[in-house]
Amino acid sequence: MTTEKLEIEVAMQIQKPVHLVFDAIINPDTMSYYFISKSSGLMEEGAELIWNFPEFEMDYPIRVGKIIKDEYISFYWLVDEIELLVEMTLTEKENNSTLVTITEKGRDNDLKGLKWLSNNSFGWANFLTCLKGYLEYRIKLRKGAFDFMRKENQCS
Repeated sequence: MTTEKLEIEVAMQIQKPVHLVFDAIINPDTMSYYFISKSSGLMEEGAELIWNFPEFEMDYPIRVGKIIKDEYISFYWLVDEIELLVEMTLTEKENNSTLVTITEKGRDNDLKGLKWLSNNSFGWANFLTCLKGYLEYRIKLRKGAFDFMRKENQCS
């Protein structure tokens, strides 16, 4: 078995200016339209927040790392009791567009790591799709999309 760490990287271009995309990610009022159901506060450097998701009845602690306005957002969260780093890089593109690149690292290259890689790669791609849908068209793509997960979790 290799000791190399697994890392997720996803990216999508959003046809909105970088300052609007940045604000939509750090502002819990906006983020609640496409990702979380609520947050205990704004994403600011050094903040310790609690996020809630509409599909799960539990708190997710978030420790905000470095923030560079309109360029970079990082935070740490626990997955299977392992603290993982999430980094979001915003790159201004032509036609007032923004390229959002997300990386999450790093899990061991084992069965649990591979499951995390699959689940969270899908999750971050979904995050970007929902962010794009909301910012460009005001569509709430996440609404009801994962209700089946809440029901499955209640049966366990």
